[in-house]
Amino acid sequence: MLQKIKQTTDFIQQCVNFEPEVGIILGTGLGNLVSDIEIVKTVPYSEIPNFPVSTVQGHKGQLVFGFLGGRKVVAMQGRFHYYEGYTMQQVTFPVRVMQQLGIKLLIVSNASGGMNTSFQVGDIMVITDHINHFGTNPLIGQNIDELGPRFPEMSEAYDHRYVKKAFEIAERNNIHLQKGVYIGVTGPTFETPAEYRFFKIAGADAVGMSTVPEVIVARHMGLPVFGLSVITDMGIGVIEKPTHEEVQKAAAAAEPRMTTIVKELVKEYDRF
Repeated sequence: MLQKIKQTTDFIQQCVNFEPEVGIILGTGLGNLVSDIEIVKTVPYSEIPNFPVSTVQGHKGQLVFGFLGGRKVVAMQGRFHYYEGYTMQQVTFPVRVMQQLGIKLLIVSNASGGMNTSFQVGDIMVITDHINHFGTNPLIGQNIDELGPRFPEMSEAYDHRYVKKAFEIAERNNIHLQKGVYIGVTGPTFETPAEYRFFKIAGADAVGMSTVPEVIVARHMGLPVFGLSVITDMGIGVIEKPTHEEVQKAAAAAEPRMTTIVKELVKEYDRF
């Protein structure tokens, strides 16, 4: 693993002489944040050694290096999912590489199904905690001490400072935010009504098929994390049968608000 991380990091550094401060994982329908980035270099995943290639519609598949809010960032335009058949180590490998490239903060975003009855389709939820319901963990196996401890502490998986700052930014910009717990599942099926009820009883406010593995690995390496989830369908109350196209449409509608939050958070990230 260490050799692969070094090989990939060295390759990227040869492609672009740029040390990012913030890493951003852009989820379903949210890839257009890159239009706000002053791009220095893009590197397709297909050219990067040891990188998987995203197979999901709407995930472009490239690393974007540039400036956002005056800060150096690297954005993953397209992420990898466990349901695509990748191992947990492959899914989270890019987070390892971004940390080696120099990032000091990881921002994650995703689309999710809502279970909190106060939510509506199109709401943006700030993730305050998560539940790992994947049935596995990206840290299973021999621990690499150079990357992090055997038993990483997860009491603050999502940094409270950034949660607070996000709500301050939202208030300044008249953006309505929700907050809650995200539960990560394997997919690729959408949830049954019984599963939605089960997850709600378990304490989750939204459910999705990503994010949790990347956050676990980030915290293993000591990276602070901020997460946003767009509610693209509701599994509690008036239930409609979701499709991937409808999920993308709802996520795209929320994108301008998401972009504002992320841009201003990146701009101010080292001031608190």
